[in-house]
Amino acid sequence: MLAEDKPGDVLLAQAAILDAKVRANLHVVGDGVEAMAFLRRQGKYADAVRPDLIMLDLTMPKKDGFEVLAEIKADAGLKNIPVIIFSVSKSEDDIRRAYDLQANCYIAKPVDLNGLIVVIKAIDDFWLTAATIPEK
Repeated sequence: MLAEDKPGDVLLAQAAILDAKVRANLHVVGDGVEAMAFLRRQGKYADAVRPDLIMLDLTMPKKDGFEVLAEIKADAGLKNIPVIIFSVSKSEDDIRRAYDLQANCYIAKPVDLNGLIVVIKAIDDFWLTAATIPEK
């Protein structure tokens, strides 16, 4: 699942996933409230699948990434899903706060497609291939 409010960043991520040949079903939500509805399978997301991985932007409307991260990690049914903070921010305060809230990793978004392909491939290689993650 990708929680990202900027359509350009969503398109870039989709292109990078295709170019990196990652076999994944990408589900995109545009704000923090929608992210939590998807994860909790509420409303229009009643039939949503549990994501294997969450890529979470920090600066989203309605509920920011820090709030979403805190809710995920406080929820017994969601806390084991790896959460990657995927943000343009390189602020030490943002990085520290994300890890304090139990983010599994923090990646500063590359600004170009080639850089993003490298990052997406690395995420696939580690989180979706090498790492073993509990089902629930």
